[in-house]
Amino acid sequence: MSSLQVKGILFDLDGVLVESTAGVARVWREWAVTHDLDPVAAEHTAHGRRAIETVRLLAPKLDADVELRELERREIEESYDAFAYPGARELLASLPPERWAIVTSGTRCLARHRLNIAGLPIPERFVTGTEMEVGKPHPAPYLRGAKLLGLWPPSCVVIEDAPSGLRSAAAAGIPALALPTTYPAAELTSALAILPALSALHVQMAGDSLLLEW
Repeated sequence: MSSLQVKGILFDLDGVLVESTAGVARVWREWAVTHDLDPVAAEHTAHGRRAIETVRLLAPKLDADVELRELERREIEESYDAFAYPGARELLASLPPERWAIVTSGTRCLARHRLNIAGLPIPERFVTGTEMEVGKPHPAPYLRGAKLLGLWPPSCVVIEDAPSGLRSAAAAGIPALALPTTYPAAELTSALAILPALSALHVQMAGDSLLLEW
């Protein structure tokens, strides 16, 4: 068994707490076909990034703000089959609310909708793509998450499923654990460790710290 002692946990949302891959794939593949782009490449690029940055990267001639509004509407519409990963509810319930935050590239409206669909709590501390000017892989999102917890970034741990999120964590100086739910393990090698599943992670208080075991 491996372990890690930290002060706080920063969770990505999609692919970590909530399984929403099918809906994301439907939306981005449809968007790509509409704009004569490669649907497989669009889906692969979109995971772990703010939608507005994916549009700017793949279709710089389009009005990214206009596309974002439509993509958000469609992603909310296509989240009907999203669900919480096994162990997600129990894990969050076991954590003091001031010791964890969600840091997601999705918009605030979309993130709240998926949490509601999955039956997971809305966190007290929440970083979404709506309030960030730059998203993952920039370090800003996870630095903001650590600041919301009132913690020194290296004293936290990030739980991620996407290479862009792992790069964001590394740039922020925060160790990360990865889940191979969206990308194969071969693309997640920069993580401190790769968890077989979220349910394999167990957390308990150890004095003033959180002891993570897997």
